[in-house]
Amino acid sequence: MMRRLRFNGTGSGVNGCPAIHQDTGTGEIIVHGPPLTDPEDIAQLRHLGAGETAIVVPPELLVDFGPKEVQRVPDIISLAEFDRLFTQFEHTAWRLETRRRYASDEVTDTYRQFLAGSPVDWTGVDAAWCQERREQVALGKTFGRVRIIDQPPTPGQLYLLDNARRNSAVGEDIRSLQRGDAERLRLPAEDFWIFDSRLVALLGFDDDDQLVNVELITEPVAVNRYAQARDAAMHYAVPYQDAVARTGAAD
Repeated sequence: MMRRLRFNGTGSGVNGCPAIHQDTGTGEIIVHGPPLTDPEDIAQLRHLGAGETAIVVPPELLVDFGPKEVQRVPDIISLAEFDRLFTQFEHTAWRLETRRRYASDEVTDTYRQFLAGSPVDWTGVDAAWCQERREQVALGKTFGRVRIIDQPPTPGQLYLLDNARRNSAVGEDIRSLQRGDAERLRLPAEDFWIFDSRLVALLGFDDDDQLVNVELITEPVAVNRYAQARDAAMHYAVPYQDAVARTGAAD
């Protein structure tokens, strides 16, 4: 379907280039102007895809003619796209876990072993996931988590303390933080992954504690807020072994 484009304005009163148009149906912005052509400049660009062209525009063009009031639409990605983030990031992947239970844990054999009081055998569990983690760590990448723990811990939180042995063995830095400390630090009551301090995957759960969607957040100010939460959590969290000793959970 043909777009319905509205001319917003141009930074050049003579030749009309560069300029901004807006699709009145979708709200998308179309910018045209001189392309970036110097190979050394182009080599510095990140995430420039095949068939994409970098356009050079003066900053005042965006200030003067860009949309002033834009309602952000959540960018919900598929679980397959979410999975790809764990191999596409460059340096660090870090998660905050805030929930008291995760429904997906409770359908596993390891959870049944844990509730029965038997030593959990993590051998061979999620072998493909473990192998992927090891491969990424071997590339020099780092994974970390801080898990919020209530006082007293819930069964799901105690299970994850036991699970931390498996995560740690494949190269993740697993730490724990008491709920009271998280509230004092005003950490968000949200589960999220942050990749390279550049983008956030916000995990959405329903009332039954099932993961239902993943929202991708790339807006720099919003990402920075999550990065600040990560830094505070990491400063006050303790290695999971300390939490195990404190709770009396089996190691």
